[in-house]
Amino acid sequence: MKFKALDLTLASMFVGLMAIGANITSFVPFMVIGGVPITLQTFFAILAGIILGSRLGAISMTVYALVGLVGVPVFAKFGAGMSTFISPTFGFILSFILTAYVAGKIVEKNRTLSAFVIASLIGLVINYVFGTNWMYFAYKFWAAAPEGFTYKMAWLWMVVPLPKDIILAVFAGMMGHRLEKSVLSKGSFKHLRKAA
Repeated sequence: MKFKALDLTLASMFVGLMAIGANITSFVPFMVIGGVPITLQTFFAILAGIILGSRLGAISMTVYALVGLVGVPVFAKFGAGMSTFISPTFGFILSFILTAYVAGKIVEKNRTLSAFVIASLIGLVINYVFGTNWMYFAYKFWAAAPEGFTYKMAWLWMVVPLPKDIILAVFAGMMGHRLEKSVLSKGSFKHLRKAA
């Protein structure tokens, strides 16, 4: 499949948005609530899928991961480098690729508001399941696990950001659907609506 200049520009834009979303609290300190930073990576990964489509969305998330792995500080806390690959949280970065792909696939088949919201929530589930399981196995097999660390504890850690991520996922679905109706259905953006 050939991509147009607009496709590549939009994909690059989402790579930049992911970098900003990973470190939003560095630019907007008040987005730390109860000591927990509110990141927007999952939100932008979902948007990449439902706006760019499954293939281009997944490609943009792959580029984001590769850019960080080669040393550009685009990950959370301005992290970067190959050492990130063995980080307990690297599974979340990998999950963004699948999140974007699956969310994009769902809306390629059904473009109703409910489909956009469901696609976003399914993308969130993928992000949590893949990322949390990677984190658990990383702590069990190669990273220094906290004392008394269990599978249940790994999931309990995810309870704190869950309400925020559910709200943002629903918002992403609504926003993606609105863009679909107002912007992406016109002119040069029409080709993004086709199944990739």
